[in-house]
Amino acid sequence: MEDAERVERASSALAEVDTSGWAQRFDLVSDPHRLEILLCLHRSPGISVSDLAAALGRSENAVSQALRVLRQQGWVSNTREGRSVRYRLDDDTVHDLLHWIGARHG
Repeated sequence: MEDAERVERASSALAEVDTSGWAQRFDLVSDPHRLEILLCLHRSPGISVSDLAAALGRSENAVSQALRVLRQQGWVSNTREGRSVRYRLDDDTVHDLLHWIGARHG
């Protein structure tokens, strides 16, 4: 026999949370390389692609590709300074998530 009150309470939880948005967030942070980039941006906002690549021990191309995905999601923003492009974390929810997993500021 179905308990209508429990069914209603359970289904109401689905309306309160953006499940597809959270699933997308978790998908993006499930990639260790993107998560490492986010952690570096959290600790060193305004870092250039070349410095970020050096910090991560990866090619600038690989870092740029990951940054493009994160920028498309609105998680990071960039500013151009001459020939250099500097990146920073630009999403408060992601910032909070990074703190939740133990990230700290310098």
